[in-house]
Amino acid sequence: MSAEATNPATAGPVLPAAVPAAPRRRGRPRIDLRRLGRAALLGPTARGRVPDAIGHVVEVHRAHHPDADLEPLHRAYVLAESSHRGQMRKSGEPYITHPLAVTLILAELGAETTTLTASLLHDTVEDTDVTLDQVGAEFGAEVRYLVDGVTKLEKVDYGAAAEPETFRKMLVSTGNDVRVMSIKLADRLHNMRTLGVMRPEKQARIAKVTRDVLIPLAERLGVQALKTELEDLVFAILHPEEYDHTRELIVGNASRADDPLAEFADAMRAVLRDADIQAEVHIRPRHFVSLHRVARKRGRLRGSDFGRLLVLVNDDADCYAVLGELHTCMTPVVSEFKDFIAVPKFNLYQSLHTAVARDDGQVAEVLIRTHQMHKVAEAGVIALGNPYAQPAEEQTAADGERVDPTRPGWLSRLLDWQEAAPDPDTFWSTLREDLAQDREITVYRPDGGTLGLPDGATCVDAAYAQYGDDAHACIGARVNGRLATLSTVLRDGDTVQLLMGQDPASEPSREWLDHAHTPAARIAIQRWLTAHPAAPADAAPQEAATASQAAAPTPAAAPDADAPASRPRAALTVVDRPGAAVRLAGCCTPVPSDDVTGFAVRGGMVTVHRVECAAVVRMADAGRPEVDVRWGDIAECRVTLFAESFGRPHLLADLTEAMAAEGAEIVSATVEPPAQQRVRHTYTVQLPDAAQLPALIRAMRNVPGVYDVGRSRDQGPGF
Repeated sequence: MSAEATNPATAGPVLPAAVPAAPRRRGRPRIDLRRLGRAALLGPTARGRVPDAIGHVVEVHRAHHPDADLEPLHRAYVLAESSHRGQMRKSGEPYITHPLAVTLILAELGAETTTLTASLLHDTVEDTDVTLDQVGAEFGAEVRYLVDGVTKLEKVDYGAAAEPETFRKMLVSTGNDVRVMSIKLADRLHNMRTLGVMRPEKQARIAKVTRDVLIPLAERLGVQALKTELEDLVFAILHPEEYDHTRELIVGNASRADDPLAEFADAMRAVLRDADIQAEVHIRPRHFVSLHRVARKRGRLRGSDFGRLLVLVNDDADCYAVLGELHTCMTPVVSEFKDFIAVPKFNLYQSLHTAVARDDGQVAEVLIRTHQMHKVAEAGVIALGNPYAQPAEEQTAADGERVDPTRPGWLSRLLDWQEAAPDPDTFWSTLREDLAQDREITVYRPDGGTLGLPDGATCVDAAYAQYGDDAHACIGARVNGRLATLSTVLRDGDTVQLLMGQDPASEPSREWLDHAHTPAARIAIQRWLTAHPAAPADAAPQEAATASQAAAPTPAAAPDADAPASRPRAALTVVDRPGAAVRLAGCCTPVPSDDVTGFAVRGGMVTVHRVECAAVVRMADAGRPEVDVRWGDIAECRVTLFAESFGRPHLLADLTEAMAAEGAEIVSATVEPPAQQRVRHTYTVQLPDAAQLPALIRAMRNVPGVYDVGRSRDQGPGF
């Protein structure tokens, strides 16, 4: 609430102090919102007199929108000034300075006229006698909607006990228009600048909420200009010693005789000029928090670590042309290259990132983007203008809800989460986890589509990102063409094919929660578990492997697979030992047409193995002589097969039914306990004709959930 703000000039606050200016460098300066928000507004005007600050807003607004209708701004200023007249901030300044400062912040970022009008009026309904109906009648439905949303935000209590439900209500009431959140962020920025005479403990409380909720929101909305200044203000309050140390580093670097970044910039300008590429090269000093992070990561800082180089061009193709020239004419650090133009970040950010090095060890990070990309990178959704400028018939969805075509995918997902969460605490905990993620990865679907996921996401998260609640039927995945469990952690650039079961009874496992990192996945799984308390999902894989086994026609007391009396008549002839008894080895269960060899065992019997059986190698290495054996005319055979599958209900019944349909008689079966949703089955079956074996394997592979079937190759000791 803005009435809490105070004057930063009074004693007590811990705010970023001015740093001695470095030598003037070429290029357009960064937006200095702090200077404009304080000095430009108040200027030399006496404290008891309200300055004509609307002139500053108009001037800045015209720079971004030359054809804007300024009349609503003038009327909004008159109403706001007259309504707040007599109200004072705790600092003793007229209250109107606050909405003016907030509006100027948004104007600098390129906000359109409707947003600025609502910003000037954002405290009138809460703090004065002005009503929402009056705002609507005077300025229209859009301004009324925005003012109403910000008014509701002002009532949010960020205390720990209130957080879950109040934040959820905030999103319900304001999430359909990102401009409401934009005004709130600018409001918080001005209040953070003016924490002033507040008690240290209150400064810390406000700074922590800003750090935990509002800065991540600014990041998600792509408003980097607000995010970076908020980060520095919070840094100064919560970590004053580290802030002072970082400031000393900046002061020391400003006094350097040389400037590696300026030298890099001059070299780049020469390279691009020779290549006839129109481009601007600017030096962007790092803000306090960014420099602090670099210092912690690298230890001793180089002169080039105090900033980055920004190259601005006119179109996308020029971005790649610049990249090619820099990598050709300078020494690139290939590991630093990232292409956020081809794959934009979740918050609309686009740019090419790279780095170039010199022989003296200096390395300069380089950002390459178009002018429009730069505008969006700084101002995020604020730079996208009025999201409701399309024809009136396209402004509402089928259900009558407002549609914001510029709303980032993250915000859309956020609204879905709050609707789907079974309770406020679940929503709040998953939201806090998502806000804490500062890196996103992109994975590819087989059809060429992409999924944006937080760093550390698993196949479970990918399933719910792609299929929503239908992901309950997911039984596995292929990552980069290889089978993978749902718990597999994905990496940036992976290709993920999700394997979906066809059984309508499919259900998620409770253990999926251990591998779900996105709110969409966690909320969907928890909602299902809450709705099905009588059937714990964590037992599903075990039940699939045990309960289903009991129902399947699998004889538990089948004879031993190696017992000669129960085996089919061997269709084999021992070349050098006519009439010798022959036994098919149980380890590899050879069938007619297999390449086989034999070994004599005690009692004169010959045991026959497939030539690729591991036992053959071991016995040959032990000096056991091989016996030449050949297949005869009898085609009946017994074979041991293994099947690997993902656990699901009724899987074993479906599998044994498919085997029976192919004429296979199951002699014995074992099912190993599930591990990471995977189940391994081993079957010994008897076939009337070995020629049926390929068809049997195909039928088993076609059972939903089965991803591999093959002949058993025992690794145990030989005979």
